[in-house]
Amino acid sequence: MNQPSMDRGDLALVLAIRDHGSLAGAAATLDVVPSVITKRLGALEARLGQRLFERTTRRLSVTAEGEAVCLHARTLLDGFAALESELGERQNELTGTVRLAATFGFGRRWLGPAVAAFQARHPALQIELMLTEQLPDLGAEGYDGAVWLWAVQQRHAADWVSRRIARNQRVLAASPGYLKRRGTPATVEALASHDCLVARENGDASQRQYALWTLRHARDGSTARVRVQGPLASNSGEMVRDWCVAGHGVMLRSLWDIAPQLASGELVRVLPQYAMAEADIHWIAPWRPKTPRRVRLLVDHLVEQFRGEPWKPGKAGAR
Repeated sequence: MNQPSMDRGDLALVLAIRDHGSLAGAAATLDVVPSVITKRLGALEARLGQRLFERTTRRLSVTAEGEAVCLHARTLLDGFAALESELGERQNELTGTVRLAATFGFGRRWLGPAVAAFQARHPALQIELMLTEQLPDLGAEGYDGAVWLWAVQQRHAADWVSRRIARNQRVLAASPGYLKRRGTPATVEALASHDCLVARENGDASQRQYALWTLRHARDGSTARVRVQGPLASNSGEMVRDWCVAGHGVMLRSLWDIAPQLASGELVRVLPQYAMAEADIHWIAPWRPKTPRRVRLLVDHLVEQFRGEPWKPGKAGAR
């Protein structure tokens, strides 16, 4: 026995009638004469064996069966449109503009070259990379997303999406000259008596005199906290790195930022069994029903570029 069926046109017909509340209104929307709407609706109801609309000379109202059809019709029609759009995109070259934000340090050293390589593969695509130390209001300022050093915070969980692009660690480092002069800290607690170089990139005025460093042990996962201080602090991470290379103290810095100095011996790891937690690199973006293909493919490209953490010691790509 053949089951009654509906096609895409039937779904659009039922929604148009329900939304306009009349056969004439649906006919105008679908650009046909009212008699065609009457004929198509009658044929559909006969095929389904269900009355979808009650019709009198004065009014039209949707039945319970008609509401059931309408409930699913919008989702199904949106699905058709999304599928057609995706299939069309697969046949076409990437075009349009991707607008993204990133911090200055990671943006210059790692993200910039990766983005340029992606654009070279898709020459019709425009990419705008804005470097900033304060995360913009991504949705309000028209950004497709940001490459940032933390994941979506709880207060944004319903409105943003996040994807980890790469793992990263913030590690303790100092110059050989400083360690020769002041000695090498043997414990986390010993850092409190050392000159520690603090990067105040978030401008937190409540902690001008010290910084609270939370470190995690690589083997057992235990955490240790220490309040550190020193004579030098800056809102520039690059300045803090330069001070550290010059022998002015111990710093806590991302591996991606100091890979060249660790490789050359200008800097050495301090307490190498410890690192700061929650330093991974993430793509964060305002939530949207359908992310443009150009954005999806760019994020996939970044994940692939940084999958092996090229800043790790011994990696050929560390620079």
